[in-house]
Amino acid sequence: MDPRETTEAWEDRWLAPWGARSGRSRGRARPEPPDPIRTAFQRDRDRVIHSKAFRRLMHKTQVFLAPEGDHYRTRLTHTLEVAQIARTIARALRLNEDLTEAIVLGHDLGHPPFGHAGEEALNQVMAPYGGFRHDLQSLRMVDVLERRQTRDGGQDEGLNLTWEVRDGIGGHSKGAQDIGIFPDLEAGMPAVGPDTVEGQLARVADRIAYVHHDTDDAIRAGLIRETDVPERVRRVLGQTRGQRLDTIVRDIVACSAGVGRIHMTEDVRLALNGLKDFLFETVYQRRRPRPRWGGRNVCCTSCSPTSLTILSRSGTSLGGSWTRAVRPRRAPSATFWRG
Repeated sequence: MDPRETTEAWEDRWLAPWGARSGRSRGRARPEPPDPIRTAFQRDRDRVIHSKAFRRLMHKTQVFLAPEGDHYRTRLTHTLEVAQIARTIARALRLNEDLTEAIVLGHDLGHPPFGHAGEEALNQVMAPYGGFRHDLQSLRMVDVLERRQTRDGGQDEGLNLTWEVRDGIGGHSKGAQDIGIFPDLEAGMPAVGPDTVEGQLARVADRIAYVHHDTDDAIRAGLIRETDVPERVRRVLGQTRGQRLDTIVRDIVACSAGVGRIHMTEDVRLALNGLKDFLFETVYQRRRPRPRWGGRNVCCTSCSPTSLTILSRSGTSLGGSWTRAVRPRRAPSATFWRG
């Protein structure tokens, strides 16, 4: 028995009945011989990590464009935070961690820069062709646009990921919609959304991560204070970001144990949706972000096909609101230092 077969046998013994088994995957669009060491989902995770699209996430903004300081999230750090939350819950619920991680690491490969504003601008431009959705673009990225070098030196179109990973990537996005109640997958296939519990988890972990780290970034930028978070949210989830994260994760683990879906109590679900609504009102769709104390921030609030409008205010050097158009330009060439 090789290492892959040992892992597959362990999955059969240990995972929850509704956890995805890599040995029973629905397979790939183009069949490949199995790897002697890694399971199918582990190979998918590795292909995503080594892709060019994954490396490009480091230069894609989450909410704030060109902020002062190194501590604001990017699309890459967002992805890593989602992965941490998702794997913690997956292990507690005895779900397939490798599948969960592969979905999460690939879920935003097709997301444009400039956050929600960038996606809205692309959706307007692509309206004659059906619009733009970053989850479907992520799927297109792994299916078509990314090129992978095969072991024999050839070039393969797309990453040829398993059906389960592709299903999770294509079904993760929620936009401004509330987190709803997931169906019991044991009762039948859902009409919309992911078809695995791991895919459901990736969808929820994405929301959990971004509402908390975007709140943290908005506080750092001076757009809001901790006490601005709605009282009804703080009453249910906690007074600090750490308390709120802990409450949600513990609630999901407690409610989802022993059932074939991701579930949470109604109070926690409504509070999570309330925190999302608060961010859309005060940060994402705020027309003129105004820091309440010293320091400069640059927040992406609107975007057009040719330029990005950035609204910022500083109580010191700028002395008022200002608008600047940022147009696409070539990135500076990298300089490699050799010792």
